[in-house]
Amino acid sequence: MTNQTPIIEMRGINKSFGAIRALQAVDFHLMPGEILGLVGDNSAGKSTLMKVLSGAYQRDTGDIRVAGEDVHFKSPHESRDRGIEMIYQDFALCGNIDVASNMFLGRWPRKGIFIDRKKMEDDADRVLKRLKVDVNSVRQRVESLSGGRQQSVAIARAISFDPKVIILDEPTANLSVMATNRLLETMAELKAQGVAQIIISHRLQDIFEVGDRVTVLKRGRIVGERYIKDTTEDEVLGLIVQGDRLEATAEA
Repeated sequence: MTNQTPIIEMRGINKSFGAIRALQAVDFHLMPGEILGLVGDNSAGKSTLMKVLSGAYQRDTGDIRVAGEDVHFKSPHESRDRGIEMIYQDFALCGNIDVASNMFLGRWPRKGIFIDRKKMEDDADRVLKRLKVDVNSVRQRVESLSGGRQQSVAIARAISFDPKVIILDEPTANLSVMATNRLLETMAELKAQGVAQIIISHRLQDIFEVGDRVTVLKRGRIVGERYIKDTTEDEVLGLIVQGDRLEATAEA
């Protein structure tokens, strides 16, 4: 892995909202097929950094490369075109329409002026089977699904774009233990298929279950990163605490 070109490389990323410096000279990278945990407290800048990567926010300064090429995303649509998908905590699904329609919302296959329902349903079923997602029918309304299955549909929709990178924002926050375990299994399956993933989470146990590496943010700065095989949950928690101490020392 170390001899490969990073699939994502961010250098010197700065982002401010008025007087608030949300990101300060952040260097970040992701390797092909890697699962990376991005952790920190609620003001750390985790989601902001990923929104910069996904094109939802514009960086003030800094460089972003995808597979070694410089990019400047002006919208999530542009980042999607380069193989980056971000799945938000609320899943962004339409509960009153069915699974297949959600997965291909806004890009329904057509026969002339009509939606090709058979192709859409067949394509949805194929992606769900690839992820080993069990739903009764792709014609089932999303609002009738459990939180875990809705999460799976959101991931399946992302996979239908054939991404190289998937970003999951607090994916297990509202899931049961069973649904969390199934999600982690899905992430492992995606890794085996070569999809790199970034998981923003407060649940270190999830990251240690499936992750390869963890990066710690504190008030917009990187305060440490470790390979999962070489660290412990206690050490990662210590890096967050150390971030407080480093800032206190700097202010003194």
